[in-house]
Amino acid sequence: MQSPLTQSYYLVLQKKLNLALGQEGKIQLAAKWIAESLQNQGWIYAIGTGHSHILAEEIFYRAGGFARVRPIFAPKLMLHIDATGSTEAERQEGLAKKYLGNYSLSNKDIFILASNSGRNPVPIDLALEASKAGAKTICITNISHSKSVNSRHSSEKKLFEVCELAFDNFGEIGDASITLEGFNSKMGATSTIIGSAILNTIMLEAASIIINSGHNPEIFHSSNTDLGEKHNIGIIKKYKNLVKGL
Repeated sequence: MQSPLTQSYYLVLQKKLNLALGQEGKIQLAAKWIAESLQNQGWIYAIGTGHSHILAEEIFYRAGGFARVRPIFAPKLMLHIDATGSTEAERQEGLAKKYLGNYSLSNKDIFILASNSGRNPVPIDLALEASKAGAKTICITNISHSKSVNSRHSSEKKLFEVCELAFDNFGEIGDASITLEGFNSKMGATSTIIGSAILNTIMLEAASIIINSGHNPEIFHSSNTDLGEKHNIGIIKKYKNLVKGL
C-alpha cells in the first residue's frame, strides 16, 4: 500500500501530466514541424540549462528516439563540473553565439530549449539567435513561475515570450511540489518528469506523421538488445561525424 506521501506525489504528477499533455494543439503543431524538418534533412537541436539539460539528453541517442538529434551540451550550463557555477553562467547575457558557434542552423531545423524559470539570459539569447537563423523554436518552461518573477534579460522578456511555441510544464513556483509536515521547504520536483513526457509525446506524434506519409523514420533501438545493436550500427556509421557526442 502506498504511503500518504507517495500517493500525494503520484496525484500531483498525474494532475500535471493531464494538464501538460492536454496541450494537444501545440503537441500536434510541434510534431508537424519536426516531421517536416526530418523529411527535409533538417536537425532537431536541443539544449537546457541546469537540471533542464536532462531534457536534451532525453531525446539524444535514445532507444526509440530519432537519429537526427544534435544536443548542445555546454558544460558550464550543466551540473557535472560546477553545479553552482552553472547557475551563474546561465545569467550571463551575450553568450549564445559562443554556444552555437559550431553549429549552422537553418530554416530546416528545430531548436528545443528547456528552462523551468525561463527568466535567465542564456536560454532567451539562444532562442533569439536560433530564430534569427530561421530555425523554429520550441521551449518547455513553467509559465506560472516565469510570470511570478522578473526577467534577467535586457529585453525584459521571458523564454515563453520569445519562442514560437511554448509548452507549459504546469509546475509549482520553485518546481518542488510536496510539503512535508514539520518542514518548511518543499520536495518532489516535477519539471523533469513532465518535460520528458511532453517531449516523448511530440516525438511519437512526429514519427506517426512520417510513417503515414509513406516513409520510415530513422530511430535508434536499444543497444542492449542483440537486434538493436545490429540496427544501430548503420545509423551510428552514418551520423557519427555529423553529431557531436555520438
